[in-house]
Amino acid sequence: MIRIQARTEPSTLMKVASPLLAIVLTLIFGSILFTAIGKDPYQALHVLLIAPLADSYNIGEMFVKMGPLLLCAVGLSLCYRANMWNIGAEGQLLAGALGGSAIALYFIDSESVFALPLTLIAGILSGMLWAALPTFLKLRYNSNLILTTIMFNYIALYLLIWAVHGPLRDPDGYGFPESAIFSDTTLLPTIFESSRIHLGVLFAVLAGVVGWFILSKTHLGFQIRVFGADEPAARYAGFSGKKLSWFVMLFAGALAGLAGVSETTGPIGQLVPNVSPGYGYSAIIVAYLGRLHPIGAILAAIFMAVLYMGGDLAQIEMGIPVAVVSMFQGVLLFFLLACDFFINNRLISTNQATN
Repeated sequence: MIRIQARTEPSTLMKVASPLLAIVLTLIFGSILFTAIGKDPYQALHVLLIAPLADSYNIGEMFVKMGPLLLCAVGLSLCYRANMWNIGAEGQLLAGALGGSAIALYFIDSESVFALPLTLIAGILSGMLWAALPTFLKLRYNSNLILTTIMFNYIALYLLIWAVHGPLRDPDGYGFPESAIFSDTTLLPTIFESSRIHLGVLFAVLAGVVGWFILSKTHLGFQIRVFGADEPAARYAGFSGKKLSWFVMLFAGALAGLAGVSETTGPIGQLVPNVSPGYGYSAIIVAYLGRLHPIGAILAAIFMAVLYMGGDLAQIEMGIPVAVVSMFQGVLLFFLLACDFFINNRLISTNQATN
């Protein structure tokens, strides 16, 4: 008979090394998978992980994809540290894209210097509102936060689809479900002329630094860490669980909303139905791969952005289905959680436990 026993002192080294171990295991699994579907595993892994960094333009595109992943992952890292299982970054991102786009279209014929700031603020507030709704249901009615945030993802998606087919559709767009092109006053400036790296990427890196500072250098961050590690002890110490829950959820919603509006005012330049290829969901993997640490999330977001770009290249150059790349991301999370499980627990036989 086998049972699980918690380790008294989990290995600190393994906690740091487990993301690397999970990546190695994922690459091994990927090699087996590519062989099974008749593809050269070496070539597939090269296209998936090396080719996206082959030139400066591709590197710039990698940073463009890193931005929304990192913004969402930083907010989720704080949520998960506080045991608030927010799965709604995707919906909060879409809400931010929708709210910000509505303001951007209001300024489509304007030269006002306030157009871009107001557009970004609208996106941030929309993301916060979308995070506030399931938070209220959780704290007021003790609803399941995982289920409500997932459901709100779909509500946000269909609201966005309704908007681009209805009130926000471009009247001169020949019936296509998309908004008009935003004016230059509401577009994020690019940092380098030869690439699409825009100001939103700097917002993401700044968010990582701010998240690290809050979590590691402030009393609020200390409360979040204690509340997540031992809720009864935190309550005994006088920490307000409701205030902490509201803070981390609104913080996550604000960053996800900023990610959404940065996509529409950045590389896309308009509101379209496929604003996000699933950045909010992938950000969960990024958060865990970064060990729920905002700075670690920067490195994890870079890796995940490379996977996104490599997935597109693998589909074009080798005919590998996009579902295989999505499976790659899921397997990575599986191995990461498995590594964490065995870091904190071990399997023992009942005979060993008795002795």
